[in-house]
Amino acid sequence: MSDLEHYYRVLELEPGATLEEVNQAYKDLVFVWHPDRIPKDNLRLQQKAQDKLKAINEAREKLRSLKTKHQTTHHSPPPQQEKPSQTTQKPYSPPPQQEKPSQTTQKPPKQNSDLSGKDYSRANLSNKDLSGRNLSYANLSGANLSDTFMHKVNLRGANLSEANLFRANLLLADLREANLRAANLIGADLSGADLRGADLTGARIRSGERLLVKLVGTNLAGAIMPDGSIFQ
Repeated sequence: MSDLEHYYRVLELEPGATLEEVNQAYKDLVFVWHPDRIPKDNLRLQQKAQDKLKAINEAREKLRSLKTKHQTTHHSPPPQQEKPSQTTQKPYSPPPQQEKPSQTTQKPPKQNSDLSGKDYSRANLSNKDLSGRNLSYANLSGANLSDTFMHKVNLRGANLSEANLFRANLLLADLREANLRAANLIGADLSGADLRGADLTGARIRSGERLLVKLVGTNLAGAIMPDGSIFQ
């Protein structure tokens, strides 16, 4: 089996899967195998989860790198067609530079993008991978973040009022002083998240008496709870 076939198999994909399929498979597998979902006292499963995550991350990065190179190669023929007449001038000519704006436009989806203070109010970000992004103090009021993957995202001070976070993955997210008033948190995973000082007034976290938000290891010190009480 070639390395390429191995990476597809790790992500449980068929060879030739699209970049979108690679990203979706990565999100699904991380959701299943993240160590925070495994009991801390089960050392064998904890080690297995860590090994799985390492393999999943490696497979995703290798396939993304390969597909990015393929896309770059795919876009390169037009500039090369003019080389016979302008071989010397071509490296400095406008056509190659025209590709830069599109690359800049595509940068926000990449990891560690700084999106602090951006306005995404009412935006549809469902199923997006925002893991590791810096969205501190961003305006996400009323945004659709259902099924969005936001592992270790920085949402400190962000406005998430009335946002739809249905089944959102917020493992280890920084939500200090975040505004979550009237947000829909049904099915969200906030395991290990930092919610110190956050305002959850009116947020949906229950169905009847049943709590439908995962809060394993969540820091709620000083947070305003849905009923208006302050968590001690």
